[in-house]
Amino acid sequence: MQFRHVQLKNGLTLIGEINPNAQSAAVGFFVRTGSRDETPSLSGVSHFLEHMLFKGTEDLSSVEVNEAFDRLGAKFNAFTSEENTVYYAAVLPEFFSAAVELWCRLMRPALRTDDFDVEKKVILEEIAMYKDLPEFQVIDQARQLHFGSHPCANSVLGTEETIGNLTAEQMRDYFSRRYAPNNLVAACCGRFDFDQTRRLIERLCSAWEPMEVGRTLAFFEGTGLQKRQTQRGLTCEHICLMSPSVSMQDPRRFAASLLSVIIGDSTGSRFFWALVDPAVADTAVMHCEAMDGVGILSSYIRCPTENRQKVLQIVQNIFDELKQNGISENELTAAKNKVLSAITLEAERPMGRLVSLGFNWIYLKSYRPVAEDVQAVKSVTVEQINQLIRDYPLEKFTQVSIGPEDS
Repeated sequence: MQFRHVQLKNGLTLIGEINPNAQSAAVGFFVRTGSRDETPSLSGVSHFLEHMLFKGTEDLSSVEVNEAFDRLGAKFNAFTSEENTVYYAAVLPEFFSAAVELWCRLMRPALRTDDFDVEKKVILEEIAMYKDLPEFQVIDQARQLHFGSHPCANSVLGTEETIGNLTAEQMRDYFSRRYAPNNLVAACCGRFDFDQTRRLIERLCSAWEPMEVGRTLAFFEGTGLQKRQTQRGLTCEHICLMSPSVSMQDPRRFAASLLSVIIGDSTGSRFFWALVDPAVADTAVMHCEAMDGVGILSSYIRCPTENRQKVLQIVQNIFDELKQNGISENELTAAKNKVLSAITLEAERPMGRLVSLGFNWIYLKSYRPVAEDVQAVKSVTVEQINQLIRDYPLEKFTQVSIGPEDS
Protein backbone atom coordinates (compact mmCIF):
# COMPACT_ATOMS: atom_id res chain seq x y z
CA MET A 1 0.00 0.00 0.00
CA GLN A 2 1.17 3.50 -0.80
CA PHE A 3 -0.52 6.73 0.26
CA ARG A 4 -0.16 9.99 -1.64
CA HIS A 5 -1.92 13.32 -1.52
CA VAL A 6 -1.82 16.73 -3.14
CA GLN A 7 -3.77 19.95 -2.73
CA LEU A 8 -4.60 22.12 -5.72
CA LYS A 9 -4.12 25.89 -5.50
CA ASN A 10 -7.90 26.33 -5.17
CA GLY A 11 -7.99 24.06 -2.11
CA LEU A 12 -9.32 20.83 -3.65
CA THR A 13 -7.52 17.87 -2.06
CA LEU A 14 -6.73 14.62 -3.87
CA ILE A 15 -5.81 11.61 -1.72
CA GLY A 16 -4.95 8.14 -2.92
CA GLU A 17 -4.27 4.73 -1.42
CA ILE A 18 -2.53 2.74 -4.15
CA ASN A 19 -2.68 -1.05 -4.07
CA PRO A 20 -0.98 -2.55 -7.17
CA ASN A 21 -2.38 -6.00 -6.29
CA ALA A 22 -6.02 -4.87 -6.28
CA GLN A 23 -8.35 -6.06 -9.03
CA SER A 24 -10.43 -2.86 -9.07
CA ALA A 25 -10.26 0.84 -8.31
CA ALA A 26 -12.69 3.24 -6.63
CA VAL A 27 -13.08 7.00 -6.69
CA GLY A 28 -15.23 9.25 -4.51
CA PHE A 29 -15.88 12.95 -4.19
CA PHE A 30 -16.51 13.84 -0.53
CA VAL A 31 -18.33 17.14 -0.03
CA ARG A 32 -18.28 18.46 3.53
CA THR A 33 -21.90 19.50 3.52
CA GLY A 34 -25.14 18.04 4.81
CA SER A 35 -28.32 18.86 6.67
CA ARG A 36 -26.47 20.42 9.63
CA ASP A 37 -25.18 23.11 7.24
CA GLU A 38 -28.67 24.13 6.11
CA THR A 39 -30.88 26.96 7.31
CA PRO A 40 -34.51 26.17 8.17
CA SER A 41 -35.74 27.50 4.81
CA LEU A 42 -33.23 25.29 2.98
CA SER A 43 -33.97 22.09 4.90
CA GLY A 44 -33.40 19.11 2.60
CA VAL A 45 -31.42 20.99 -0.07
CA SER A 46 -28.23 18.89 0.36
CA HIS A 47 -30.09 15.65 -0.33
CA PHE A 48 -32.04 17.27 -3.19
CA LEU A 49 -28.76 18.48 -4.68
CA GLU A 50 -27.35 14.95 -4.54
CA HIS A 51 -30.17 13.87 -6.84
CA MET A 52 -29.57 16.81 -9.17
CA LEU A 53 -25.96 15.91 -9.92
CA PHE A 54 -27.19 12.83 -11.78
CA LYS A 55 -29.31 15.08 -14.01
CA GLY A 56 -26.19 16.02 -15.93
CA THR A 57 -24.07 18.95 -17.02
CA GLU A 58 -24.41 21.63 -19.69
CA ASP A 59 -23.30 19.06 -22.28
CA LEU A 60 -24.54 15.81 -20.69
CA SER A 61 -28.18 14.80 -20.17
CA SER A 62 -29.28 12.46 -17.38
CA VAL A 63 -29.66 9.65 -19.92
CA GLU A 64 -26.13 10.23 -21.18
CA VAL A 65 -24.79 10.20 -17.61
CA ASN A 66 -26.30 6.78 -16.93
CA GLU A 67 -25.14 5.47 -20.30
CA ALA A 68 -21.60 6.66 -19.53
CA PHE A 69 -21.51 4.83 -16.19
CA ASP A 70 -22.98 1.72 -17.83
CA ARG A 71 -20.28 1.69 -20.52
CA LEU A 72 -17.68 1.66 -17.75
CA GLY A 73 -19.40 -1.20 -15.92
CA ALA A 74 -19.33 1.03 -12.85
CA LYS A 75 -20.91 0.35 -9.49
CA PHE A 76 -21.85 3.92 -8.68
CA ASN A 77 -24.11 5.86 -6.36
CA ALA A 78 -24.22 8.69 -3.80
CA PHE A 79 -25.49 9.36 -0.29
CA THR A 80 -26.24 12.36 1.90
CA SER A 81 -25.97 12.52 5.68
CA GLU A 82 -26.15 15.20 8.33
CA GLU A 83 -22.56 16.17 7.58
CA ASN A 84 -21.43 14.91 4.18
CA THR A 85 -22.52 14.24 0.62
CA VAL A 86 -20.51 11.50 -1.08
CA TYR A 87 -20.42 10.46 -4.76
CA TYR A 88 -18.57 7.29 -5.70
CA ALA A 89 -17.88 4.67 -8.35
CA ALA A 90 -15.96 1.38 -8.43
CA VAL A 91 -14.62 0.12 -11.76
CA LEU A 92 -12.01 -2.11 -13.35
CA PRO A 93 -8.61 -0.39 -13.39
CA GLU A 94 -8.69 0.19 -17.17
CA PHE A 95 -11.81 2.35 -16.78
CA PHE A 96 -10.63 4.32 -13.75
CA SER A 97 -9.52 7.50 -15.52
CA ALA A 98 -12.80 7.65 -17.43
CA ALA A 99 -14.73 7.30 -14.15
CA VAL A 100 -12.70 10.09 -12.53
CA GLU A 101 -13.27 12.36 -15.53
CA LEU A 102 -17.00 11.68 -15.50
CA TRP A 103 -17.30 12.55 -11.81
CA CYS A 104 -15.21 15.70 -12.28
CA ARG A 105 -17.65 16.84 -14.94
CA LEU A 106 -20.68 15.95 -12.82
CA MET A 107 -19.34 17.92 -9.86
CA ARG A 108 -20.21 21.02 -11.89
CA PRO A 109 -23.82 20.18 -12.83
CA ALA A 110 -26.18 22.22 -14.97
CA LEU A 111 -28.90 22.44 -12.27
CA ARG A 112 -31.50 23.11 -14.94
CA THR A 113 -34.83 24.49 -13.73
CA ASP A 114 -36.79 21.92 -15.74
CA ASP A 115 -34.82 19.08 -14.11
CA PHE A 116 -35.28 20.72 -10.71
CA ASP A 117 -39.06 20.84 -11.11
CA VAL A 118 -39.23 17.17 -12.12
CA GLU A 119 -36.90 15.98 -9.36
CA LYS A 120 -38.82 17.94 -6.73
CA LYS A 121 -41.73 15.56 -7.29
CA VAL A 122 -39.39 12.61 -6.77
CA ILE A 123 -38.12 14.08 -3.47
CA LEU A 124 -41.67 14.72 -2.24
CA GLU A 125 -42.58 11.11 -3.08
CA GLU A 126 -39.51 9.94 -1.15
CA ILE A 127 -40.55 11.99 1.90
CA ALA A 128 -44.04 10.46 1.68
CA MET A 129 -42.55 6.96 1.38
CA TYR A 130 -40.41 7.40 4.51
CA LYS A 131 -43.45 8.63 6.43
CA ASP A 132 -44.79 5.08 6.01
CA LEU A 133 -41.64 3.60 7.58
CA PRO A 134 -41.94 3.89 11.39
CA GLU A 135 -38.38 2.62 11.90
CA PHE A 136 -37.12 5.62 9.91
CA GLN A 137 -39.54 8.07 11.49
CA VAL A 138 -38.70 7.13 15.08
CA ILE A 139 -34.96 7.55 14.49
CA ASP A 140 -35.42 10.82 12.59
CA GLN A 141 -37.68 12.22 15.30
CA ALA A 142 -35.37 11.03 18.06
CA ARG A 143 -32.49 12.88 16.43
CA GLN A 144 -34.56 16.06 16.24
CA LEU A 145 -35.68 15.74 19.87
CA HIS A 146 -32.21 14.80 21.14
CA PHE A 147 -30.33 17.63 19.43
CA GLY A 148 -32.99 20.31 19.93
CA SER A 149 -31.53 23.60 18.71
CA HIS A 150 -28.22 22.02 17.65
CA PRO A 151 -27.83 21.86 13.83
CA CYS A 152 -27.47 18.06 13.94
CA ALA A 153 -31.22 18.02 14.61
CA ASN A 154 -31.85 19.02 11.00
CA SER A 155 -33.61 16.39 8.89
CA VAL A 156 -31.67 15.09 5.86
CA LEU A 157 -34.83 14.80 3.77
CA GLY A 158 -36.38 18.10 4.82
CA THR A 159 -40.17 18.42 4.89
CA GLU A 160 -42.90 18.66 2.29
CA GLU A 161 -43.12 22.36 3.09
CA THR A 162 -39.42 23.20 2.79
CA ILE A 163 -38.94 21.13 -0.36
CA GLY A 164 -42.17 22.47 -1.84
CA ASN A 165 -41.04 26.07 -1.27
CA LEU A 166 -37.43 25.54 -2.39
CA THR A 167 -36.44 27.29 -5.63
CA ALA A 168 -33.83 26.35 -8.20
CA GLU A 169 -32.07 29.65 -7.57
CA GLN A 170 -31.76 28.86 -3.85
CA MET A 171 -30.23 25.50 -4.72
CA ARG A 172 -27.75 27.10 -7.14
CA ASP A 173 -26.70 29.57 -4.46
CA TYR A 174 -26.24 26.77 -1.90
CA PHE A 175 -24.24 24.77 -4.45
CA SER A 176 -21.90 27.67 -5.23
CA ARG A 177 -21.17 28.13 -1.52
CA ARG A 178 -20.88 24.55 -0.31
CA TYR A 179 -19.45 22.73 -3.35
CA ALA A 180 -16.39 24.99 -3.40
CA PRO A 181 -13.14 23.12 -4.17
CA ASN A 182 -11.73 23.91 -0.73
CA ASN A 183 -14.71 22.00 0.72
CA LEU A 184 -14.09 18.90 -1.41
CA VAL A 185 -11.87 15.83 -1.13
CA ALA A 186 -11.35 13.49 -4.07
CA ALA A 187 -10.37 10.05 -2.73
CA CYS A 188 -9.05 7.12 -4.76
CA CYS A 189 -8.34 3.50 -3.76
CA GLY A 190 -7.05 0.41 -5.49
CA ARG A 191 -5.00 -0.09 -8.64
CA PHE A 192 -4.59 3.25 -10.39
CA ASP A 193 -1.92 5.74 -11.48
CA PHE A 194 -1.84 8.60 -8.97
CA ASP A 195 0.18 11.01 -11.13
CA GLN A 196 -2.12 10.47 -14.10
CA THR A 197 -5.14 11.06 -11.85
CA ARG A 198 -3.57 14.21 -10.41
CA ARG A 199 -2.99 15.64 -13.89
CA LEU A 200 -6.55 14.80 -14.89
CA ILE A 201 -8.07 16.48 -11.84
CA GLU A 202 -5.81 19.51 -12.19
CA ARG A 203 -6.95 19.92 -15.81
CA LEU A 204 -10.65 19.55 -15.03
CA CYS A 205 -10.94 21.18 -11.59
CA SER A 206 -8.27 23.88 -11.25
CA ALA A 207 -10.57 26.61 -12.54
CA TRP A 208 -13.13 26.07 -9.78
CA GLU A 209 -13.26 29.10 -7.49
CA PRO A 210 -12.70 28.66 -3.73
CA MET A 211 -15.17 30.14 -1.25
CA GLU A 212 -15.32 30.93 2.46
CA VAL A 213 -16.82 27.73 3.87
CA GLY A 214 -17.39 27.11 7.55
CA ARG A 215 -19.28 24.97 10.02
CA THR A 216 -20.15 25.72 13.63
CA LEU A 217 -18.88 22.93 15.87
CA ALA A 218 -20.19 22.43 19.39
CA PHE A 219 -20.62 19.43 21.64
CA PHE A 220 -24.17 18.76 22.78
CA GLU A 221 -25.25 16.47 25.64
CA GLY A 222 -28.77 16.05 24.32
CA THR A 223 -32.07 17.26 25.66
CA GLY A 224 -32.96 14.07 27.55
CA LEU A 225 -36.60 14.59 26.56
CA GLN A 226 -39.15 11.85 25.96
CA LYS A 227 -42.20 11.58 23.77
CA ARG A 228 -44.53 8.94 22.41
CA GLN A 229 -46.93 9.13 19.51
CA THR A 230 -49.39 6.77 17.88
CA GLN A 231 -49.84 5.92 14.24
CA ARG A 232 -52.70 4.17 12.51
CA GLY A 233 -51.93 0.78 11.02
CA LEU A 234 -49.02 -0.16 13.25
CA THR A 235 -48.95 -3.53 14.96
CA CYS A 236 -45.86 -3.08 17.16
CA GLU A 237 -43.86 -0.48 19.07
CA HIS A 238 -40.84 1.30 17.60
CA ILE A 239 -38.46 2.82 20.17
CA CYS A 240 -35.35 4.95 19.68
CA LEU A 241 -33.01 6.01 22.49
CA MET A 242 -30.11 8.44 21.99
CA SER A 243 -27.32 9.04 24.49
CA PRO A 244 -24.39 11.48 24.14
CA SER A 245 -21.05 10.10 23.00
CA VAL A 246 -17.67 11.15 21.63
CA SER A 247 -16.92 12.98 18.38
CA MET A 248 -15.01 11.75 15.35
CA GLN A 249 -12.03 13.83 16.49
CA ASP A 250 -11.89 12.02 19.84
CA PRO A 251 -9.53 8.99 19.92
CA ARG A 252 -12.00 7.34 22.33
CA ARG A 253 -14.30 6.73 19.35
CA PHE A 254 -12.85 3.22 19.06
CA ALA A 255 -13.85 2.49 22.66
CA ALA A 256 -17.32 3.94 21.98
CA SER A 257 -17.72 1.74 18.93
CA LEU A 258 -16.77 -1.35 20.93
CA LEU A 259 -19.21 -0.36 23.67
CA SER A 260 -22.05 -0.16 21.15
CA VAL A 261 -21.19 -3.68 19.95
CA ILE A 262 -21.14 -5.02 23.52
CA ILE A 263 -24.53 -3.48 24.26
CA GLY A 264 -26.36 -3.70 20.96
CA ASP A 265 -24.81 -5.92 18.33
CA SER A 266 -27.41 -7.98 16.45
CA THR A 267 -26.01 -11.19 18.00
CA GLY A 268 -24.37 -12.00 21.33
CA SER A 269 -24.83 -8.54 22.88
CA ARG A 270 -26.54 -7.53 26.11
CA PHE A 271 -29.57 -6.35 24.16
CA PHE A 272 -29.65 -9.64 22.26
CA TRP A 273 -29.61 -11.87 25.32
CA ALA A 274 -31.99 -9.72 27.40
CA LEU A 275 -34.48 -8.71 24.69
CA VAL A 276 -34.24 -10.65 21.42
CA ASP A 277 -33.35 -14.16 22.58
CA PRO A 278 -36.23 -14.34 25.14
CA ALA A 279 -38.59 -12.82 22.50
CA VAL A 280 -39.35 -9.68 24.49
CA ALA A 281 -38.40 -7.72 21.34
CA ASP A 282 -37.73 -8.89 17.79
CA THR A 283 -35.07 -6.22 17.09
CA ALA A 284 -32.74 -4.45 19.54
CA VAL A 285 -29.55 -2.83 18.26
CA MET A 286 -27.23 0.03 19.18
CA HIS A 287 -24.97 2.03 16.85
CA CYS A 288 -22.19 4.48 17.59
CA GLU A 289 -22.20 7.64 15.48
CA ALA A 290 -19.10 9.81 15.88
CA MET A 291 -19.63 13.13 14.10
CA ASP A 292 -17.99 16.52 13.69
CA GLY A 293 -17.46 17.76 17.25
CA VAL A 294 -20.29 15.66 18.69
CA GLY A 295 -21.49 12.06 18.90
CA ILE A 296 -24.34 9.77 19.89
CA LEU A 297 -25.08 6.18 20.84
CA SER A 298 -28.37 5.37 19.13
CA SER A 299 -30.55 2.37 20.03
CA TYR A 300 -33.46 1.08 17.97
CA ILE A 301 -35.88 -1.48 19.42
CA ARG A 302 -39.02 -3.02 17.91
CA CYS A 303 -41.33 -5.01 20.14
CA PRO A 304 -44.99 -5.88 20.77
CA THR A 305 -46.67 -2.80 22.21
CA GLU A 306 -47.70 -4.68 25.34
CA ASN A 307 -43.98 -5.21 26.04
CA ARG A 308 -43.03 -1.55 25.78
CA GLN A 309 -42.70 -0.84 29.50
CA LYS A 310 -40.96 -4.15 30.08
CA VAL A 311 -38.46 -3.39 27.31
CA LEU A 312 -37.69 0.05 28.70
CA GLN A 313 -37.19 -1.39 32.19
CA ILE A 314 -34.81 -4.06 30.85
CA VAL A 315 -32.82 -1.42 28.96
CA GLN A 316 -32.64 0.71 32.10
CA ASN A 317 -31.41 -2.33 34.06
CA ILE A 318 -28.70 -2.95 31.46
CA PHE A 319 -27.53 0.66 31.64
CA ASP A 320 -27.60 0.59 35.47
CA GLU A 321 -25.58 -2.65 35.52
CA LEU A 322 -22.99 -1.17 33.18
CA LYS A 323 -22.75 1.97 35.29
CA GLN A 324 -22.25 -0.05 38.47
CA ASN A 325 -20.07 -2.93 37.29
CA GLY A 326 -18.82 -2.04 33.82
CA ILE A 327 -18.05 -4.53 31.07
CA SER A 328 -16.15 -7.80 31.29
CA GLU A 329 -12.91 -8.84 29.60
CA ASN A 330 -14.75 -11.57 27.69
CA GLU A 331 -17.27 -9.08 26.32
CA LEU A 332 -14.49 -6.79 25.15
CA THR A 333 -12.60 -9.64 23.47
CA ALA A 334 -15.70 -10.75 21.54
CA ALA A 335 -16.47 -7.16 20.51
CA LYS A 336 -12.91 -6.60 19.32
CA ASN A 337 -13.03 -9.73 17.18
CA LYS A 338 -16.27 -8.58 15.55
CA VAL A 339 -14.98 -5.08 14.83
CA LEU A 340 -11.60 -6.33 13.60
CA SER A 341 -13.30 -8.78 11.25
CA ALA A 342 -15.47 -5.99 9.84
CA ILE A 343 -12.49 -3.66 9.33
CA THR A 344 -10.41 -6.35 7.64
CA LEU A 345 -13.16 -7.64 5.37
CA GLU A 346 -14.02 -4.10 4.25
CA ALA A 347 -10.37 -3.36 3.54
CA GLU A 348 -10.09 -6.24 1.09
CA ARG A 349 -11.98 -4.20 -1.53
CA PRO A 350 -10.99 -0.72 -2.75
CA MET A 351 -14.66 0.29 -2.50
CA GLY A 352 -14.67 -0.91 1.09
CA ARG A 353 -11.66 1.27 1.92
CA LEU A 354 -12.92 4.36 0.10
CA VAL A 355 -15.35 5.70 2.73
CA SER A 356 -12.88 5.22 5.60
CA LEU A 357 -10.10 6.87 3.60
CA GLY A 358 -12.27 9.85 2.65
CA PHE A 359 -13.85 10.41 6.06
CA ASN A 360 -10.51 10.25 7.88
CA TRP A 361 -9.31 13.10 5.71
CA ILE A 362 -12.58 15.05 5.95
CA TYR A 363 -12.66 14.87 9.75
CA LEU A 364 -9.02 14.46 10.78
CA LYS A 365 -6.95 15.70 7.83
CA SER A 366 -4.89 12.55 8.14
CA TYR A 367 -4.32 9.17 6.54
CA ARG A 368 -5.00 6.11 8.66
CA PRO A 369 -3.86 2.79 7.19
CA VAL A 370 -5.83 -0.31 8.10
CA ALA A 371 -3.08 -1.48 10.45
CA GLU A 372 -3.44 1.72 12.48
CA ASP A 373 -7.18 1.21 12.97
CA VAL A 374 -6.60 -2.44 13.84
CA GLN A 375 -4.05 -1.47 16.48
CA ALA A 376 -6.36 1.24 17.87
CA VAL A 377 -9.11 -1.35 18.37
CA LYS A 378 -6.75 -3.92 19.88
CA SER A 379 -5.36 -1.42 22.37
CA VAL A 380 -8.73 -0.49 23.95
CA THR A 381 -8.94 -1.69 27.55
CA VAL A 382 -11.82 -2.60 29.83
CA GLU A 383 -11.03 0.38 32.06
CA GLN A 384 -11.11 2.78 29.09
CA ILE A 385 -14.62 1.64 28.20
CA ASN A 386 -15.75 1.73 31.83
CA GLN A 387 -14.40 5.28 32.10
CA LEU A 388 -16.31 6.18 28.94
CA ILE A 389 -19.51 4.89 30.58
CA ARG A 390 -18.81 7.16 33.54
CA ASP A 391 -18.02 10.16 31.33
CA TYR A 392 -21.06 9.71 29.06
CA PRO A 393 -23.88 8.23 31.18
CA LEU A 394 -26.02 5.88 29.09
CA GLU A 395 -29.09 6.56 31.20
CA LYS A 396 -29.15 10.20 30.08
CA PHE A 397 -30.99 9.27 26.90
CA THR A 398 -33.56 11.01 24.77
CA GLN A 399 -36.50 8.72 24.00
CA VAL A 400 -39.02 8.58 21.17
CA SER A 401 -41.51 5.79 20.61
CA ILE A 402 -44.16 5.27 17.93
CA GLY A 403 -46.85 2.71 18.48
CA PRO A 404 -50.36 1.57 17.45
CA GLU A 405 -53.16 4.10 17.62
CA ASP A 406 -55.32 2.10 19.99
CA SER A 407 -52.61 1.22 22.51
